[in-house]
Order: sequence, then C-alpha cells, then structure tokens
Amino acid sequence: MKKAILRLQDGTEFAGQNFGYEGSVAGEVVFNTAMTGYPESMTDPSYAGQIMVLTYPLIGNYGVPPFSVESNGLATFMESDKIYVRGIVVGDYSEEYSHWNAHESLADWMRREHIPGITGIDTRQLTKILREHGVMMGAIVTDNSEPPVAKYEGVNFVSQVSCSDIVTYQPLGEPIGKKVVLVDCGVKNNIIRCLLRRGVEVVRVPWDYNFNSLDFDALFLANGPGDPDTCAATVKNIETFLANPKVRPCMGICMGNQLLAKAAGATIYKLKYGHRSHNQPVRQVGTDKCYITTQNHGYAVDTTTLREGWEPLFVNMNDGSNEGIRHKEKPWFSAQFHPEACAGPVDTEFLFDKFIDTLKQ
Repeated sequence: MKKAILRLQDGTEFAGQNFGYEGSVAGEVVFNTAMTGYPESMTDPSYAGQIMVLTYPLIGNYGVPPFSVESNGLATFMESDKIYVRGIVVGDYSEEYSHWNAHESLADWMRREHIPGITGIDTRQLTKILREHGVMMGAIVTDNSEPPVAKYEGVNFVSQVSCSDIVTYQPLGEPIGKKVVLVDCGVKNNIIRCLLRRGVEVVRVPWDYNFNSLDFDALFLANGPGDPDTCAATVKNIETFLANPKVRPCMGICMGNQLLAKAAGATIYKLKYGHRSHNQPVRQVGTDKCYITTQNHGYAVDTTTLREGWEPLFVNMNDGSNEGIRHKEKPWFSAQFHPEACAGPVDTEFLFDKFIDTLKQ
C-alpha cells in the first residue's frame, strides 16, 4: 500500500495507507457509526460530495456482493447504480474477505469505480474532532501534490444524482391498481422495492419535474444529498400538490421530510455533525413508542416554523431534533430516518404500510 494523507480544512492531518483507487479526492468529511452495510452506504446517493469515515474499526472483511441487476433495472444488492461517496476512511482495512455472497474485495470494487480510500489512521480521534468542530471539508491525498478543492454547502447535489427521465416500475406484489409518483432526489433502491412489494405502480420522476401534470394516486418524496434549500423547484411543485382541492396521500423520507416541511412553511438548519448510523433512537410524538432507526442526513427541520395544521411526528432522543412531520387532518406525513433501512433495522417499515393504507381509503 502507498502512503496517503487525510487533510482537514482546519489543518489537521492523518497519515495512513491508500487502498482502492490510487488518486486524490476532496469532499465534506462525515462519519458513519454503523457496524455493517458499507456496500449499501457507499451506493447511497445521499453521500454524494462526501468523504465517509467508517467508525467501526474493521472494514472489508465480508467483501462486496455482485453488481447484478433485476429485471426492472434495480441493482439487486446495491442502493443505486454506482458508488456515490467520493472516498472512505477506515481504521483497519481487511485485504482478505469471506462471505457466501462476496464477488470481489472492497478495494477491487473501489479501484474499478475510481474511489480512493485511506486506512491505518485513528478513526476514533478523527471522529472526536468532527464531533467537536462539526463536519468540515477535507481531502484524501495519495501523493505530494496539492489536494483538490471541493465545495459542499450551497451545491445542488440533488440535480447531479436524480434520474434525467421518467421511469415506470410495475408492482412486485399483488397489484392494488394505484399509481405513486416518486420524486427522485437521490432515491435508494430499497425505497422503490418497498413500494413495489406493496402492489403499487411507481412512476419515478426527476427532482424538478412538474409531476402535477400527471395522473396519479399518491406522492412519494425520496431521500437525497446536500442542502434542501437548493431544491426550490421541487418545493414549488410540492406546494402546488398540497394546495390541490383533490387531496391525495403523500409520504416523504429523509430529504423528502425536509422538502415537505419547507412546502409547509418550515425552515431548515444544518446539524453540527449529522446523523449517519443504524442506531438512532426515535420517539413517536405523543406516545412512549421508541424505535431504533437508520439515518443519513446533515440537515434538520425547525418544527417551530411549521404552518398551522402541521405538527412533529417523530423526535430524535439523542438531540431532540425533528425526525418527521404530519398534517393534523390530511394524509400527509414524513420521516427523517429511513424506514426501508437496508442496511439496518427494519423496525419502522410499517410506515410504508400506513402510506399504502391511506392510499386504499
């Protein structure tokens, strides 16, 4: 392995070894505390523009599954069509891997997709720095050249990861004769699968497409990367949907929660270091029900700015930030966490059932 350096914008440097693609890359440095699921996380479009620090010390020991594609065009074991993180940082990369479904090593996959990684550094110390300072820009450098320059805040990453054309998916389960428009802000494949398994037809549209011109039964707002304030076109389309006298169900996840909240009058703020893990405790407001959730976001909704008729649905038990909203009367709700998990706990997948039940009414 060649030498590599992780350089943070505050001047801090960590020396280690390069694995994966031999190159330099810059991005917003964030940390993920999940113990498993690096193939799913790395292909999650919500990580576009970011360098991901994996706090679990041993990474790569179960390799990478094959990049097979289902008949409907969705990757079988990945959350999108490619790796979206710009690079990864790990404490101990395992060159040897063993798993019944492994097709190649993590390093081989990263080389093929031109994604650099750095290993052999103290990720505990790095995470402490990111928690105390907050996420910051940084670069993985594999030679003595000046690190590349990158920008994260204010960049519309959603436009970079969204589909460019309308894509239609047929139900995997018994059809219920309903059509759901899914606004693709960087959707994970398992969100689409969860909908298809419940018998609906899914029409996936680009992030800024005026879906109000279509004939559909319900609206779904997907996850995505970056700052929701860069998605003014999407918010405008959602506002038109909410103002339509014909009331139809709506559900949002992650970025979808933030966009629905903005359409409901709320403002968004950036978290100090975000929530990226499989173990975030979330309580349903007004109940004593607490769920363990998978999350990946750096922004949150200020629920005090919601218009009349809206209220918080979930709250984060660690820091009190918003984890979902709902309308008090109409079938519109959202979750900041990922009910579809993959990888992660499936405690909250019932939210898809709730969405489908409102669709049937």
